[in-house]
Amino acid sequence: MEIRYTKHFLNKLEDIVAETDYILRYERGNFKSGYCILKDTKIAIINKYYSLEGKINSLVDMLRELEPDLSKMGEKNKKLFMELTQTELEI
Repeated sequence: MEIRYTKHFLNKLEDIVAETDYILRYERGNFKSGYCILKDTKIAIINKYYSLEGKINSLVDMLRELEPDLSKMGEKNKKLFMELTQTELEI
């Protein structure tokens, strides 16, 4: 799957995270990977100063690590999630 670096694609990724148990927040920080996952409180934080491309790449990496419950996802989000987890990022 080809990752498109658009605001619309970012919104799709945010929708997937919204269907997990995690809360997505954009905060400032100097995370080496661009994101931070607080597993005990189920909060995922992405650096708000990242470019659109950086936010999308961080969300894709983060989604691979979260292992969400697929039974709670809608069909479109489940399909997109499965495509993303089986695709390596091409930079």
